[in-house]
Amino acid sequence: MKRSSAVCLLFLLATHVGSVSASDDHDHHAVPTLNNQTTTRVTITDDAVTLTFGPIDLPSDHDGELAASMPKHIFQLPKDMYMIGFKSEVFTKDGKPLPKNYLHHILMLNNDRPSVSCPGEPLFFGGAGLEMTEARFPDGYGVKLAKGQHLMSVVAFYHKAPPTKDVMASFTMYMAPHGTPIKEMEVYQVGVNIVCYSQFGQRGPDQTDEGIEIKPGVHVLSAPLKFRMDGCVKFAYPHGHDELLLIALENRTAGRTLLRTVPDVAQDGTFLEFRPHQVYRDAGGFSVNTKDDYEMVMVYHHPLHNPNIQYGMGNYLLYMTPGTCPEPGRNGGSPAH
Repeated sequence: MKRSSAVCLLFLLATHVGSVSASDDHDHHAVPTLNNQTTTRVTITDDAVTLTFGPIDLPSDHDGELAASMPKHIFQLPKDMYMIGFKSEVFTKDGKPLPKNYLHHILMLNNDRPSVSCPGEPLFFGGAGLEMTEARFPDGYGVKLAKGQHLMSVVAFYHKAPPTKDVMASFTMYMAPHGTPIKEMEVYQVGVNIVCYSQFGQRGPDQTDEGIEIKPGVHVLSAPLKFRMDGCVKFAYPHGHDELLLIALENRTAGRTLLRTVPDVAQDGTFLEFRPHQVYRDAGGFSVNTKDDYEMVMVYHHPLHNPNIQYGMGNYLLYMTPGTCPEPGRNGGSPAH
């Protein structure tokens, strides 16, 4: 099935539901919810927490909508745990894998922890879009999920997938074994497109919930960035759409490229995956700070003969420890991919 430009960016949608509290009174108008058809099951073991969504029958009568969403699900953990990675899957009830672009997004939010990058919004701590890249943090690092915190999943399937019965998805959070020493990381989201719900009113005329409209040919877009905390980035989870050529994070003050992520794409530009060597993972890390000026960059190529409107996004979910990196020689940033 041809991937559509309407596959919406995970990180933007995370902030679109960012004002949700534990009371869950936010109305996400763009996503029709499939009530009375869906279930969410949470399985907790010592080393993993798995959320299984569905089965549902994908609808085919929501033209103009972005996706078909499952009801938001709020759950709690019975003890403090540290997430050290995650993976997502989409499949049928009988276990048959489905194409990645059947999944619109899986978002995981902590309604009891404020976001550092988006003040006044809950913490978006993990998830996946059509890339469904597996995340494995460097050994000894993790994100704390405390006992009793109100954690929430937001899941949507792409409505233009062929009518398919018994579609399911899962999101597995790898957890550190009890007693393992873990250094806690903060989670920080950045993007060329605006990623904070409170700033949606500042979006330009070419930017929608689907992303930024991509012109024919090579299209380079950038956005200035100021960090709200000093941190040492250990892991960077990338996200982009079809026709993406590059995402980058640059320190303009220091004149240094910190991240340079290139996806694997098909001949026509259809997104395939971010290969493991293109996903930044380094225990040494690179530093970011509140003083320097940074820039997010994304490069897209929209084929001249393709009349369809394409929307693009370029985002990172940065996992970082507070403060500067312990090795002074790395404070300018690790070599980019």
